[in-house]
Amino acid sequence: MDRMLYVAMAGARMAFTGQSVAAHNLANATTTGFKAVLRGQVPVALAGDVYPTRVYAMPGARRPLLEPGAIVRTGRDLDVAVEGEGWIAVQAPDGSEAYTRRGDLQLGLGGVLMTGDGHVVLGDGGPIAVPPHETLQIGADGTVTVRSLGQGANALTVLDRIRLVRPDPQRLVRGPDGLFRLADGSAAPPDASVRLSVGALERSNVSTVEVLTRIIELTRRYEMQVRLMQAAKESDESSAQLLRMG
Repeated sequence: MDRMLYVAMAGARMAFTGQSVAAHNLANATTTGFKAVLRGQVPVALAGDVYPTRVYAMPGARRPLLEPGAIVRTGRDLDVAVEGEGWIAVQAPDGSEAYTRRGDLQLGLGGVLMTGDGHVVLGDGGPIAVPPHETLQIGADGTVTVRSLGQGANALTVLDRIRLVRPDPQRLVRGPDGLFRLADGSAAPPDASVRLSVGALERSNVSTVEVLTRIIELTRRYEMQVRLMQAAKESDESSAQLLRMG
């Protein structure tokens, strides 16, 4: 009975883990630029005296789904969405360079350009600091232009250019802070072909219908494994009772 019990226990654990991943995706279904998390399972056969006697499920590596989300128009000057492949370079909390698709930009303390979740946007010259201004414009190539206070309509100053990159998706890993980095820790070079859609945001690529269906499926799978564990317990009790009778 131990074989049946441990196989069912492994299946229940994987179903529970899958529910956690699906719940995390569902919670971020409305987060700008969020990329869904996928979690695989790896079958591991346990060899017996002659033949493999049972197969366990072990958690596989987490990997992000990098497909672009839908782009929606907002009309806000500081909202940008990366068109197609590409990323916006930001400064991670540890000071390293990281990448995001979140384009709901805002001005923080001292006029520093930041993403909606508080990460400093990097330009060709480092963090982009915007001085007091009449107008602020972001071009499709990431160029940040301002008209200073008291200046005429044609007195525009180019401050910097948002650092846009296009690294190999296979080299990207997501950190616990939700930002992406190159697996080897290096910085991706800027790519002039990456374009921004200004006045728009990229939605999360999470499909709520698929996630809800997945949660229902995993819940049923978990319940099935629990019933198997209960059946193993009842079979063990019946066997012990027969032995006592003998």
